[in-house]
Amino acid sequence: MASSDLEQLCSYVNEKIGNIKKTLSLRNLGQEPTLKSILNQIEDEIIVVNELLNKFELEIQHQEQTNTSLKELCESLEEDYKDVVHLKENIPSHLPQVNVTQSSVKGPDLDPDGPVKVEESVPIKKTPKEQKSINSIKEMLFITTEEFSGVPAYMKSRLTYCQINDVIKEINKAVVSKYKIVHQPKSSMNSVARNLYQRFINEETKDTKGQYFIVEADIKEFTTLKTDKRFHVILNILRHCRRLSEVRGGGITRYVIT
Repeated sequence: MASSDLEQLCSYVNEKIGNIKKTLSLRNLGQEPTLKSILNQIEDEIIVVNELLNKFELEIQHQEQTNTSLKELCESLEEDYKDVVHLKENIPSHLPQVNVTQSSVKGPDLDPDGPVKVEESVPIKKTPKEQKSINSIKEMLFITTEEFSGVPAYMKSRLTYCQINDVIKEINKAVVSKYKIVHQPKSSMNSVARNLYQRFINEETKDTKGQYFIVEADIKEFTTLKTDKRFHVILNILRHCRRLSEVRGGGITRYVIT
C-alpha cells in the first residue's frame, strides 16, 4: 500500500473517531440536569422556527401562483390591446359615419369638460321620384361576424370580415348604378346610357325576370374592383352565405342578389 493511501485512510479513521467522540460528548451533556432545560428550550425554538419556515414556504408558493396569474392577465390585456388597435385601424368602411362635435359656443364660454354632442351625418335629400327609384333597388346585405365565423377556413383563407363587406359595398354600388339606368326614362338617356341599357336588356333571361343581378362587365363598368381570383373566392363565400346565386347562359354568368 502506498504511503499516500495510508495517510488518507488514517485521516478518514481519525475523522470518524472525532465524530463519535463529539456524539458521545453531546449525549452526556443531554443527561446533565443543568443543561437539559437549555436543550429543551432550544428544541422548542427549533420547532417554532420550523413552523415559521413552513409558513414562509406556503407564502412563497402563494406569491408564485399570484405572479403566474398576473403574467397571464398581462398577456391577456396585451392581446386585448392589440385587438382594440386593430379594430381602430380597420373600421369597416360600410359603417355609418358619425361626426363628434362640441358645443358651437366660442371663446371663454366653451367648457372643455362639458358634454360632447354626437351628430350623425345628414343624408342628402332626394326628390320623391328619385328616392322611390333607389329604394326599389334590392341591395346585398352585409355579412355578420357570426356568418363570417361559419365560413370554412379553406374557403376564406386569409380574407378578413372587412374585406368581404368592402366587396359587397362595391357590388351594391354596381347594382344601384345599373338599375338607376334601367329605371331611367329613355328620353333622358345619352348615348352611353342607351348602349348600357341595351346590354342590360340583352342579358335578361327568363330565370332572371323580376330579379336584380349583375355581370362581370358591370363590376368593371361601375367599380374599381378587379375580377381576379380573389374576387371569385369572395363570390364563393357570398354564395355560401346565401347572398347571391348564379344563372349561367349565353357565355355569361349572372350574379343574382338573393
